[in-house]
Amino acid sequence: MKTPPDRWADLPDYIMGITKEIWEDRAISTLTDYYAPDIVVRSPASVVVGNADVIAATMATLTEFPDRDLLGEDVIWCDAEGGAKLSSHRLLCRATHAGDGVYGPASGAELQYRILADCHVQGSQIDDEWLVRDQGAIIRQLGWTPDAYAADFIAREGGPSACVPPYTPETDRPGPYAGTGNDSEWGARLATLLTRIMAADMRAIPEIYDRAAQLHYPGGITAAGTAAADRFWMRLRAAFPRAEFRIHHVMGRDDPLMPPRAALRWSLWGRHEGWGGFGTPQGAMVHVMGITHAEWGPWGLRREWTLYDETAIWKQIHLQS
Repeated sequence: MKTPPDRWADLPDYIMGITKEIWEDRAISTLTDYYAPDIVVRSPASVVVGNADVIAATMATLTEFPDRDLLGEDVIWCDAEGGAKLSSHRLLCRATHAGDGVYGPASGAELQYRILADCHVQGSQIDDEWLVRDQGAIIRQLGWTPDAYAADFIAREGGPSACVPPYTPETDRPGPYAGTGNDSEWGARLATLLTRIMAADMRAIPEIYDRAAQLHYPGGITAAGTAAADRFWMRLRAAFPRAEFRIHHVMGRDDPLMPPRAALRWSLWGRHEGWGGFGTPQGAMVHVMGITHAEWGPWGLRREWTLYDETAIWKQIHLQS
Protein backbone atom coordinates (compact mmCIF):
# COMPACT_ATOMS: atom_id res chain seq x y z
CA MET A 1 0.00 0.00 0.00
CA LYS A 2 1.21 3.47 -0.79
CA THR A 3 2.28 5.89 1.92
CA PRO A 4 0.00 7.54 2.81
CA PRO A 5 -2.88 5.14 2.03
CA ASP A 6 -4.96 5.93 -1.05
CA ARG A 7 -7.89 7.29 1.01
CA TRP A 8 -5.73 10.18 2.24
CA ALA A 9 -4.70 13.14 0.07
CA ASP A 10 -1.19 13.36 1.53
CA LEU A 11 0.77 12.67 4.72
CA PRO A 12 -0.60 15.64 6.71
CA ASP A 13 -4.13 14.56 5.76
CA TYR A 14 -3.31 11.02 6.94
CA ILE A 15 -1.87 12.15 10.30
CA MET A 16 -4.71 14.59 11.02
CA GLY A 17 -7.34 12.19 9.69
CA ILE A 18 -6.43 9.15 11.74
CA THR A 19 -6.02 11.30 14.86
CA LYS A 20 -9.61 12.52 14.57
CA GLU A 21 -10.86 9.06 13.60
CA ILE A 22 -9.28 7.37 16.62
CA TRP A 23 -9.94 9.94 19.33
CA GLU A 24 -13.00 11.95 18.35
CA ASP A 25 -14.86 9.44 16.16
CA ARG A 26 -14.12 6.64 18.69
CA ALA A 27 -12.67 4.25 16.09
CA ILE A 28 -10.19 3.00 18.67
CA SER A 29 -10.06 -0.44 17.07
CA THR A 30 -8.43 1.10 13.97
CA LEU A 31 -5.23 1.37 16.00
CA THR A 32 -4.68 -2.24 14.99
CA ASP A 33 -4.62 -1.00 11.39
CA TYR A 34 -2.78 2.30 11.79
CA TYR A 35 -0.24 1.19 14.43
CA ALA A 36 2.15 -1.67 13.80
CA PRO A 37 1.77 -4.64 16.19
CA ASP A 38 5.24 -4.03 17.66
CA ILE A 39 5.26 -0.21 17.52
CA VAL A 40 7.61 1.55 19.96
CA VAL A 41 6.04 4.65 21.54
CA ARG A 42 8.36 6.78 23.64
CA SER A 43 7.14 9.58 25.86
CA PRO A 44 9.02 11.24 28.73
CA ALA A 45 6.91 9.17 31.14
CA SER A 46 7.60 5.70 29.72
CA VAL A 47 8.32 3.43 26.77
CA VAL A 48 5.37 1.40 25.44
CA VAL A 49 5.84 -1.48 22.98
CA GLY A 50 2.94 -2.89 20.97
CA ASN A 51 -0.38 -1.52 19.81
CA ALA A 52 -2.31 -3.53 22.43
CA ASP A 53 -0.89 -1.33 25.19
CA VAL A 54 -1.53 1.78 23.09
CA ILE A 55 -5.20 0.78 22.75
CA ALA A 56 -5.47 0.22 26.52
CA ALA A 57 -3.93 3.63 27.24
CA THR A 58 -6.24 5.30 24.70
CA MET A 59 -9.36 3.86 26.36
CA ALA A 60 -8.11 4.89 29.80
CA THR A 61 -7.54 8.46 28.60
CA LEU A 62 -10.99 8.67 27.01
CA THR A 63 -12.54 7.38 30.24
CA GLU A 64 -10.93 10.28 32.09
CA PHE A 65 -11.50 12.84 29.30
CA PRO A 66 -14.53 11.64 27.28
CA ASP A 67 -15.00 14.86 25.29
CA ARG A 68 -11.36 15.24 24.26
CA ASP A 69 -10.76 17.21 21.04
CA LEU A 70 -7.42 17.08 19.23
CA LEU A 71 -7.12 20.06 16.90
CA GLY A 72 -4.31 19.61 14.39
CA GLU A 73 -2.26 22.78 14.01
CA ASP A 74 0.52 21.58 11.71
CA VAL A 75 2.37 18.58 10.27
CA ILE A 76 6.04 19.07 9.38
CA TRP A 77 7.37 16.07 7.47
CA CYS A 78 10.06 14.60 5.25
CA ASP A 79 10.79 11.50 3.21
CA ALA A 80 12.53 8.54 4.84
CA GLU A 81 14.21 5.41 3.52
CA GLY A 82 12.22 2.76 1.72
CA GLY A 83 9.41 5.08 0.69
CA ALA A 84 8.47 5.82 4.31
CA LYS A 85 7.78 9.24 5.84
CA LEU A 86 8.62 10.96 9.11
CA SER A 87 6.13 13.48 10.46
CA SER A 88 6.23 15.88 13.38
CA HIS A 89 2.74 17.07 14.20
CA ARG A 90 1.37 19.59 16.67
CA LEU A 91 -2.01 19.25 18.39
CA LEU A 92 -4.03 21.64 20.54
CA CYS A 93 -6.11 19.51 22.89
CA ARG A 94 -9.27 20.47 24.75
CA ALA A 95 -10.92 18.21 27.32
CA THR A 96 -13.00 18.07 30.48
CA HIS A 97 -11.68 16.07 33.43
CA ALA A 98 -14.92 14.12 33.78
CA GLY A 99 -13.68 10.71 34.94
CA ASP A 100 -11.36 9.23 37.55
CA GLY A 101 -7.89 8.22 36.37
CA VAL A 102 -4.18 8.97 36.53
CA TYR A 103 -4.92 12.63 37.28
CA GLY A 104 -7.03 11.71 40.30
CA PRO A 105 -10.79 11.87 40.99
CA ALA A 106 -12.88 13.63 38.36
CA SER A 107 -12.78 17.38 38.95
CA GLY A 108 -14.86 18.76 36.09
CA ALA A 109 -11.99 21.06 35.14
CA GLU A 110 -11.86 22.21 31.53
CA LEU A 111 -8.35 21.82 30.14
CA GLN A 112 -6.35 23.04 27.17
CA TYR A 113 -2.84 21.85 26.34
CA ARG A 114 -0.57 20.86 23.45
CA ILE A 115 1.09 17.70 22.20
CA LEU A 116 4.07 17.40 19.85
CA ALA A 117 4.76 14.00 18.29
CA ASP A 118 7.16 12.50 15.73
CA CYS A 119 5.84 9.47 13.81
CA HIS A 120 7.53 7.12 11.33
CA VAL A 121 4.97 5.98 8.72
CA GLN A 122 5.79 2.86 6.72
CA GLY A 123 3.17 1.72 4.25
CA SER A 124 -0.18 2.20 5.95
CA GLN A 125 1.13 2.06 9.53
CA ILE A 126 2.99 4.05 12.14
CA ASP A 127 5.72 1.83 13.57
CA ASP A 128 7.85 4.26 15.62
CA GLU A 129 6.78 7.29 17.67
CA TRP A 130 8.16 9.95 20.01
CA LEU A 131 5.51 11.97 21.88
CA VAL A 132 5.68 14.88 24.33
CA ARG A 133 2.51 16.01 26.10
CA ASP A 134 2.38 19.25 28.10
CA GLN A 135 1.82 17.55 31.43
CA GLY A 136 2.74 20.76 33.22
CA ALA A 137 -0.24 22.54 31.66
CA ILE A 138 -2.61 19.69 32.50
CA ILE A 139 -1.74 19.32 36.16
CA ARG A 140 -1.59 23.10 36.80
CA GLN A 141 -5.15 23.42 35.49
CA LEU A 142 -6.07 20.65 37.95
CA GLY A 143 -4.57 22.58 40.86
CA TRP A 144 -1.23 20.75 41.22
CA THR A 145 2.39 21.76 40.79
CA PRO A 146 4.59 19.44 38.68
CA ASP A 147 6.77 18.75 41.73
CA ALA A 148 3.87 17.74 43.98
CA TYR A 149 2.09 15.75 41.28
CA ALA A 150 5.21 13.70 40.49
CA ALA A 151 5.73 12.84 44.16
CA ASP A 152 2.08 11.89 44.61
CA PHE A 153 2.04 9.79 41.44
CA ILE A 154 5.09 7.81 42.57
CA ALA A 155 3.21 6.97 45.78
CA ARG A 156 0.03 6.01 43.90
CA GLU A 157 2.07 3.69 41.67
CA GLY A 158 3.32 1.83 44.72
CA GLY A 159 6.52 3.68 45.56
CA PRO A 160 9.95 4.06 43.93
CA SER A 161 10.56 0.33 43.52
CA ALA A 162 7.20 -0.33 41.83
CA CYS A 163 6.50 2.78 39.75
CA VAL A 164 6.94 2.99 35.97
CA PRO A 165 10.41 4.37 35.19
CA PRO A 166 10.54 7.52 33.04
CA TYR A 167 12.06 7.33 29.58
CA THR A 168 15.86 7.65 29.49
CA PRO A 169 18.59 6.34 27.18
CA GLU A 170 18.83 3.41 29.60
CA THR A 171 15.17 2.40 29.17
CA ASP A 172 14.90 3.14 25.45
CA ARG A 173 13.93 0.41 23.02
CA PRO A 174 15.20 0.46 19.42
CA GLY A 175 12.63 0.95 16.69
CA PRO A 176 12.75 0.68 12.90
CA TYR A 177 13.49 4.35 12.20
CA ALA A 178 17.11 5.46 12.38
CA GLY A 179 16.95 8.54 10.16
CA THR A 180 17.87 12.06 11.22
CA GLY A 181 15.64 14.20 8.99
CA ASN A 182 16.33 16.22 5.86
CA ASP A 183 18.75 18.91 4.70
CA SER A 184 16.35 21.87 4.74
CA GLU A 185 17.95 25.23 5.49
CA TRP A 186 15.14 25.95 7.97
CA GLY A 187 15.90 22.84 9.97
CA ALA A 188 19.58 23.77 9.92
CA ARG A 189 18.75 27.25 11.23
CA LEU A 190 16.77 25.85 14.13
CA ALA A 191 19.48 23.30 14.94
CA THR A 192 22.12 26.06 14.95
CA LEU A 193 19.96 28.21 17.23
CA LEU A 194 19.43 25.52 19.87
CA THR A 195 23.05 24.40 19.68
CA ARG A 196 24.20 27.94 20.44
CA ILE A 197 21.71 28.35 23.28
CA MET A 198 22.76 25.06 24.88
CA ALA A 199 26.38 26.15 24.59
CA ALA A 200 25.43 29.23 26.69
CA ASP A 201 25.65 31.61 23.72
CA MET A 202 22.44 33.45 24.58
CA ARG A 203 23.30 36.16 22.05
CA ALA A 204 21.70 33.82 19.53
CA ILE A 205 18.25 34.75 20.81
CA PRO A 206 18.23 38.48 19.94
CA GLU A 207 20.17 37.73 16.76
CA ILE A 208 17.76 35.08 15.42
CA TYR A 209 14.35 35.68 17.03
CA ASP A 210 11.93 38.33 15.80
CA ARG A 211 11.59 40.93 18.59
CA ALA A 212 7.85 40.21 18.60
CA ALA A 213 8.20 36.41 18.42
CA GLN A 214 5.21 34.48 19.77
CA LEU A 215 6.28 31.74 22.18
CA HIS A 216 4.54 28.64 23.55
CA TYR A 217 6.31 26.76 26.35
CA PRO A 218 5.68 23.95 28.88
CA GLY A 219 3.09 24.66 31.52
CA GLY A 220 0.76 26.24 28.99
CA ILE A 221 2.92 29.36 28.95
CA THR A 222 2.29 31.83 26.14
CA ALA A 223 4.70 34.73 25.90
CA ALA A 224 6.26 37.12 23.40
CA GLY A 225 9.63 38.71 22.76
CA THR A 226 13.28 37.84 23.12
CA ALA A 227 13.44 38.43 26.89
CA ALA A 228 10.82 35.71 27.44
CA ALA A 229 12.72 33.30 25.19
CA ASP A 230 15.95 34.02 27.08
CA ARG A 231 14.23 33.42 30.42
CA PHE A 232 12.76 30.07 29.32
CA TRP A 233 15.93 28.60 27.83
CA MET A 234 18.17 29.98 30.60
CA ARG A 235 16.07 28.36 33.34
CA LEU A 236 16.27 24.97 31.62
CA ARG A 237 19.97 25.04 30.83
CA ALA A 238 20.92 26.46 34.23
CA ALA A 239 19.26 23.51 35.98
CA PHE A 240 21.36 21.02 33.96
CA PRO A 241 24.44 23.09 33.10
CA ARG A 242 26.71 20.18 32.14
CA ALA A 243 24.11 17.82 30.71
CA GLU A 244 24.85 16.50 27.22
CA PHE A 245 22.72 18.22 24.58
CA ARG A 246 21.89 16.10 21.54
CA ILE A 247 19.87 16.73 18.41
CA HIS A 248 18.18 13.50 17.34
CA HIS A 249 16.06 14.63 14.42
CA VAL A 250 15.77 17.84 12.40
CA MET A 251 13.73 18.72 9.34
CA GLY A 252 12.26 21.75 7.65
CA ARG A 253 9.67 22.61 5.04
CA ASP A 254 8.69 25.50 2.80
CA ASP A 255 5.13 24.85 1.56
CA PRO A 256 2.58 27.01 -0.29
CA LEU A 257 0.40 29.16 1.99
CA MET A 258 2.68 28.33 4.94
CA PRO A 259 5.65 30.18 6.43
CA PRO A 260 9.01 28.40 6.35
CA ARG A 261 9.11 26.10 9.36
CA ALA A 262 11.13 23.41 11.10
CA ALA A 263 10.82 20.63 13.67
CA LEU A 264 13.60 19.52 15.99
CA ARG A 265 13.69 16.60 18.45
CA TRP A 266 16.43 16.98 21.07
CA SER A 267 17.48 15.87 24.54
CA LEU A 268 19.47 16.77 27.63
CA TRP A 269 21.05 13.94 29.65
CA GLY A 270 22.97 14.81 32.79
CA ARG A 271 22.82 15.79 36.44
CA HIS A 272 20.49 18.25 38.10
CA GLU A 273 23.28 20.31 39.59
CA GLY A 274 22.30 23.93 38.95
CA TRP A 275 19.84 26.52 40.20
CA GLY A 276 17.33 26.91 37.41
CA GLY A 277 13.75 25.89 36.75
CA PHE A 278 13.69 22.79 38.97
CA GLY A 279 14.44 24.00 42.47
CA THR A 280 17.34 23.08 44.73
CA PRO A 281 20.00 21.06 42.84
CA GLN A 282 19.71 17.38 43.82
CA GLY A 283 22.43 15.80 41.70
CA ALA A 284 19.94 13.40 40.09
CA MET A 285 20.64 12.05 36.62
CA VAL A 286 17.85 13.46 34.46
CA HIS A 287 16.82 12.95 30.86
CA VAL A 288 14.89 15.77 29.19
CA MET A 289 13.11 14.78 25.97
CA GLY A 290 12.15 17.87 23.98
CA ILE A 291 10.51 18.74 20.68
CA THR A 292 10.55 22.22 19.14
CA HIS A 293 8.57 23.62 16.22
CA ALA A 294 9.44 27.01 14.73
CA GLU A 295 8.22 29.33 11.98
CA TRP A 296 10.15 32.12 10.30
CA GLY A 297 9.09 35.54 9.05
CA PRO A 298 10.83 38.56 7.51
CA TRP A 299 12.51 39.54 10.80
CA GLY A 300 13.58 36.15 12.09
CA LEU A 301 12.02 33.33 14.09
CA ARG A 302 8.46 34.58 14.57
CA ARG A 303 6.73 31.64 16.31
CA GLU A 304 8.09 28.87 18.54
CA TRP A 305 6.50 25.88 20.25
CA THR A 306 8.74 23.89 22.62
CA LEU A 307 7.58 21.09 24.90
CA TYR A 308 9.11 18.86 27.53
CA ASP A 309 7.35 17.04 30.37
CA GLU A 310 7.97 18.80 33.68
CA THR A 311 6.39 15.97 35.69
CA ALA A 312 8.75 13.37 34.16
CA ILE A 313 11.72 15.54 35.13
CA TRP A 314 10.46 15.89 38.69
CA LYS A 315 9.77 12.16 38.87
CA GLN A 316 13.41 11.44 38.02
CA ILE A 317 14.56 13.92 40.66
CA HIS A 318 12.28 12.43 43.33
CA LEU A 319 13.22 8.83 42.52
CA GLN A 320 16.89 9.62 43.17
CA SER A 321 16.45 11.86 46.19
